[in-house]
Amino acid sequence: WAGIQMDIPASLPFSKAFDMASGAIGDRFQNPFWKIKEFLLGAPLRRAVREVKRFGNEIVSAAVEIRTKSNGAKSKSAKDADPLRDNLINSLLDHIPDHQVVADAAMNYLSAGRDTTAQSLTWTLYLLLRHPQHQEALIEEVAKVFPSASASSSLHGVTYESVLPTSLPYAHSIFTETLRLYPPVPFELKECTTATTFPDGTWLPEGSVVIWVPWAMGRSHRIWGQDSEDFRPSRWLNRVNSMVLQKSPYEFPVFNAGPRSCLGKKLAELLAVAVLARLMWRYDFSEVLEKKQGGCGVDGERKSQNSLTLPMEGGLPVKLNLRGRKNDDI
Repeated sequence: WAGIQMDIPASLPFSKAFDMASGAIGDRFQNPFWKIKEFLLGAPLRRAVREVKRFGNEIVSAAVEIRTKSNGAKSKSAKDADPLRDNLINSLLDHIPDHQVVADAAMNYLSAGRDTTAQSLTWTLYLLLRHPQHQEALIEEVAKVFPSASASSSLHGVTYESVLPTSLPYAHSIFTETLRLYPPVPFELKECTTATTFPDGTWLPEGSVVIWVPWAMGRSHRIWGQDSEDFRPSRWLNRVNSMVLQKSPYEFPVFNAGPRSCLGKKLAELLAVAVLARLMWRYDFSEVLEKKQGGCGVDGERKSQNSLTLPMEGGLPVKLNLRGRKNDDI
C-alpha cells in the first residue's frame, strides 16, 4: 500500500465495524423482512458502514498526500523508477479521478483478502487438530523440503519456489481440501445484466439472479463421491506422481470462475501454505475443548457464525507449545 499503515488489529474500530456490517448484510439473505428490521433497528449498521467508509477515505487521503509530496520532491524519471508507485491505490488514482470510487474499490480489495485467508487458515488448523495424522504428514514434507531446518527453531529460507505446489504438494492439498469443506465465501450470486443462455440451454432474462452455494457443492456426493464430507487431502493428489490435481473452477468454484476468477487466488494459496508450514514446524497445537474456555466439548464441532464470509463462531481456542517442548505452554 505504498507506505500507508495497513496493519488492522481486531481492536481497531474498522475491524469491529466491518465484522458487524458483514453479519448484518449476511442476515439480509435469511430475513425477508430485513428492510423493516433495519428501518427500525438499523442504527448500528449505519454507524458501522460510516466507519468502514471513513477508513477507506483515510487510506486514499494518505495515498494522495504521499503522491503530492513525492511529486514535489522527485523528477519524473525518479518517480517512474520508484517501485512503491506500482501498487493498487496509486494505480486506481492514476486512472480514476473520483477519490470516493477509489476508496470503495480499495475497501473491496481489502475485504476480499482480509477475512477470507485468515478464516481459511483457522478452519485448516481446526481440521488438522481433528485429524493429527495429516499434521504429521505435513511436518514430514516440510522436513524434506528444508533438510537443514532444526525442529527447535523457526523455519528459515522460505522462498516463493519453496511453497509452490511442486515443492509442498501435501500442504497445498490440505489447504485445498479445507477450502472444499469450508469455503471462505459459502454462497455466491450474480445478476444478469443482459439476457443469457447457459451451456445446457437454460435461458435467463435480463435481471435474473443466479445463486450457487460452494458449501453445498463441496459436500456433494455426486461431485466428490460418498466420502464427500470426510477430510481427505489425498483426493487432491495424483496417485502416480503425488502432484496436486487441478479441478475445473466450475466444479470447484471457491475462487469463482471465468472472467470473474479471484485475482488473489495464487497469492492466497501461497501465503496460506507458507504460514501453515511455518506454524506447524515451530509449534505443537492442541485444541481447547473445555466449554468454560470457549471450547465446543469433546464431541462437539466448531460452527460458523452468520456473515458474508465464513468466520468460526468464537474463533478457535488452542494451546500451543514450542515443538518438542510439551511442558511450556505459550
